[in-house]
Amino acid sequence: MAPSPDLQALFRQSESALRASDFAGSAQLLQQCLAQAPDFTAARRNYASLLLKQLGDPAGAIAQIDILLQDEPGNARFHAFRAGALGLTGDYDGALGAYDVALTLSPADAGLWLRYGHALKTSGRAGDAQIAYAKSNALQPSGEAWWSLADLKTHRFTTNDLSDMRSLMQRSNLQHADRAMLHFAIAKALEDAGDYRTAFQHYNSGNTLKRVLQGYNPSELTAYVDRAAALFTPAFFAEHAGGGDPAPDPIFVVGLPRSGSTLVEQILASHSAIEGTMELSDMIAVARAAMGPGPFDFNSYPGALTNLDPEALRALGADYLARTRVYRRAGKPLFIDKMPNNFVHTGLIHLILPNAKIIDVRRHPLACCLSAFKQHFAVGQNFSYDLSHLGHYYADYVRLMAHVDDALPGRVHRVFYEDLVADPENEVHRLLAYCGVPFEAQALRFHENRRAVRTASAEQVRRPIFTDGLESWRNFEPWLNPLKATLGPVLEAYPDVPVTPVTKIR
Repeated sequence: MAPSPDLQALFRQSESALRASDFAGSAQLLQQCLAQAPDFTAARRNYASLLLKQLGDPAGAIAQIDILLQDEPGNARFHAFRAGALGLTGDYDGALGAYDVALTLSPADAGLWLRYGHALKTSGRAGDAQIAYAKSNALQPSGEAWWSLADLKTHRFTTNDLSDMRSLMQRSNLQHADRAMLHFAIAKALEDAGDYRTAFQHYNSGNTLKRVLQGYNPSELTAYVDRAAALFTPAFFAEHAGGGDPAPDPIFVVGLPRSGSTLVEQILASHSAIEGTMELSDMIAVARAAMGPGPFDFNSYPGALTNLDPEALRALGADYLARTRVYRRAGKPLFIDKMPNNFVHTGLIHLILPNAKIIDVRRHPLACCLSAFKQHFAVGQNFSYDLSHLGHYYADYVRLMAHVDDALPGRVHRVFYEDLVADPENEVHRLLAYCGVPFEAQALRFHENRRAVRTASAEQVRRPIFTDGLESWRNFEPWLNPLKATLGPVLEAYPDVPVTPVTKIR
């Protein structure tokens, strides 16, 4: 039965709230729809998607998807939806099983083969992932399939592959997003072949397309760091001492993407007391909750935290722990949240989880930023598609973390990627001591750990520590002047921090 006009109007209101980033409001409206019409499929599908993507509740999303599947057990899209949600909880065996069902129902769906390949890659089955990506490409050639092969990092393209990619690039009907990924894939093939000039041209073209599609304003982070530095003083933290949830469970690994954070995560997750999860979005959700109802206003963050009393801070810490419980499948006392962008929430983390550990992983700015520039990220990281934006982002990150070091001395443990590669045993001893756990030799044998890894470094951390990537940025140095210019004194001082880490954008 079709929903009544009143319910359809309510449904449209929920879509408007979603577009306005009022996720809680959209969820309430969808709940009202489903309370009156449990068989309102579109509302339940949107509610499941909202829970999964915006509200960080994959378990809640799975419950909604299961209801959808009760009515439509032969719907391949719902099985694939469920597979994606299971993957976000860390249940990759379940996710792969759900993809198997979906592909049995819809074997000619190129998009399904792609997502299946992603799950296989995360599970450590790179060979099977390569087969899945190739199957997707055979059904429907796409930039995404070619980039997925490139993103395995260990895959090497043939001359015929490069010819096929260039032929696909000539299609006039290729979508911008697909064309961008194709540029990244071609660039990777050319880089492997040693043609760095042409490779950089393709990296730059892919990034230009992404920049147009995504948009990014670097001054917003600079203004945020100004606000955070003004608020998070030693006096402010002293006034708010005693709040938050005292649980020591979380270990936050922060920094920039492509800094070596996945390697640190893999080392920690190889310890018997520490569980690796993934890059969790839950701290972002908690930050939204801390700001109160309605759309999240980044310009008022973190200033509004001054209104939170100790009980509110404890509630937010408990909320984070409750949200992340679904990812803790091994029952270990400690767990890792490796969302690198959580460095912007360091002050909030300290306030709501005062006994949590915070590890800042830092890599040479040219190596780190170029590696991000060469990476097509599935979501987020919009700052990474322009060398100048990358330089500003890195410098603002350094400025914020330097302020945290001054306001909370010793609170954050810093790992320099170059030191970790040069002397892993000493650095791992320091790392585990900071986390309050005894040294275990298997932490140095992290490459033997078969846990699921979702990041771009998934295959790299399944190898012993290697040094061949430390200086690879030099192959592209002739084209890095915009990055060098915006890094300024941060580049000159590395690994130290300059007195004025960044020239503010005004």
